[in-house]
Amino acid sequence: MSRKRTAALVGNPNSGKSALFNALTGARQKIANYAGVTVERKAGRLVLPSGEPVELLDLPGSYSFDAASPDEAVTRDVVKGTFEGEAVPDVIILVLDAANLEQHLVFAQEVLELGRPTVVALNMIDLAERDGLTLDPAALSQALGVPVIPTVAVRRKGLAELTDAIAEAETHADEEAHTRWHVTLPERRLSAKHMARAAILSKSTRHTIENGVDRVLLNPWIGPVILFGLLFVVFQAVFAWATPFADALEGGVGVISQGVSDTLPEGLLRDFLTEGVLAGVGSVVVFLPQIIILFFFILVMEASGYMARAAFLMDRLMASVGLSGRSFIPLLSSFACAIPGIMATRSISDPKDRLTTILIAPLMTCSARLPVYAVVIAAVIPQTSVGPGVGLQGLVLFALYVAGIVGAMAVALVLRRTVTKGAASGFIMELPRYQLPRLKDLLIGLWQRAWVFLRRAGTIIFVATIALWVLLSFPKAEPGESQLDASFAGAIADTLHPVLAPVGFNREMSLAIVPAIAAREVAVSALATTYAVDAEDEELAAQGVTAQIAALWSLPTALAFLAWFVFAPQCLSTIAVARRETNGWKWPAVMVGYLFALAWLAAGATYWIAVSLGL
Repeated sequence: MSRKRTAALVGNPNSGKSALFNALTGARQKIANYAGVTVERKAGRLVLPSGEPVELLDLPGSYSFDAASPDEAVTRDVVKGTFEGEAVPDVIILVLDAANLEQHLVFAQEVLELGRPTVVALNMIDLAERDGLTLDPAALSQALGVPVIPTVAVRRKGLAELTDAIAEAETHADEEAHTRWHVTLPERRLSAKHMARAAILSKSTRHTIENGVDRVLLNPWIGPVILFGLLFVVFQAVFAWATPFADALEGGVGVISQGVSDTLPEGLLRDFLTEGVLAGVGSVVVFLPQIIILFFFILVMEASGYMARAAFLMDRLMASVGLSGRSFIPLLSSFACAIPGIMATRSISDPKDRLTTILIAPLMTCSARLPVYAVVIAAVIPQTSVGPGVGLQGLVLFALYVAGIVGAMAVALVLRRTVTKGAASGFIMELPRYQLPRLKDLLIGLWQRAWVFLRRAGTIIFVATIALWVLLSFPKAEPGESQLDASFAGAIADTLHPVLAPVGFNREMSLAIVPAIAAREVAVSALATTYAVDAEDEELAAQGVTAQIAALWSLPTALAFLAWFVFAPQCLSTIAVARRETNGWKWPAVMVGYLFALAWLAAGATYWIAVSLGL
């Protein structure tokens, strides 16, 4: 019995390989891992016009056979026939993005150098036409020396022609390919540019305009200014747009709390609901509008194609501190949460580069910090304008995010010159086409992130807040004695306070950072619960945690608390993920230790400078 023939889909990431694989194989697919590596193996059955079945492999996206990741190594080894237990593909189906020909043709030349039977699928031809490009597949076929079939995988266009070409491919092997395509990388890039230009019959004004926009947005001097200007606008909007909605939510929580107080008699149940649930969890939920506005801008930048360009700009900054450009996406993910950011470092092949990225990911300001920043800024920073359309509160929030980024770059520089010493690896990145975000996609994305935030409020934050309320409520204080002084929580605060008092923390702040280990947002609910349980001024207590901070904290103390949370040690979930990704407790312990030291020094420096300036 003869062996079943095999074909392999090969191409750059985002070339549409998976869509083409699904279109060619339908439901006839099997997914597993390659033996010995955690790289997914997707195989399916392709039926040729003659009825002959062919095993089709969807190989991981690759920019070069000079592998920079496990994914690229698998693609190289399978195509070259050096992967143990995997048959050498009889036919290579080279998938190119029709709208990004020049970049994709660089890797195409490496594939063609092998001299194997090859067919080119010029995929997403419809998007190229939408972007104003008219292509000549025949000219490209002549330049490459192999059949070139225009396809639109998601609409199943060109599949019959592609299948016919696959069936005949083995009769067109190029025996002189190795000599023809064996050139240096600069020569490949130059050749790719010439072939791409020759294959483009015409360009529309839209395509020219998009290239002109990129020349501005990716300019090494103008681009970073635009990026940071945009981020500045985002943080201004977080306060300016969210305030009415946050005030409405806070008012609603206050009404519910007052209703509970009026309905239930004095006792443990009423205190549990008003001081624990509503004062604690409710004080976090009111910051949902800020979370939604922040993620609205992030989703728009991702969907429009600008986020990848921001990655390109930030790549230069990271290279200056010894980080690979591959670190940007994990660090970008960490602005939402450090957990997916740390997990995303699996795409980084260099172990020292990956370890450095894991250790600095917590310095990216995750969304869990936003409620802490928002409540303290609203309490101590006046709603004044420092220029046309520039509010002081938004300016302070922007400065906190920048401080986290600068801190991460400084730590990366130190690590790369000491414990993770090594040279940064190269980075190739594909820039997506510009497009208008779809309203439906934005709404789904916002709902998902809002639900995650509310779920945390109803689980982790709720449990931590109730645990703190129990510690604050027992033992009961004697008449005239502060409940905080008499409680178990007070004893905990007294233990921590000597360490934190030098940097300006009061006992309530010292206590709040303990449950914040479960989740950063818990610091807000912890403060709200503490002040609710220990309140001497009932009228002030009814106004919420923001009013209490404004009345009880000095400006240097508040600024120290903000500085602490720029660098504060991560939540338990992040520490657990870091342990799993580094296979031990050594590096998570290093991470927690240096973050605690940085947080203490940053809070102290902020407090001491503020006091010396008489603030």
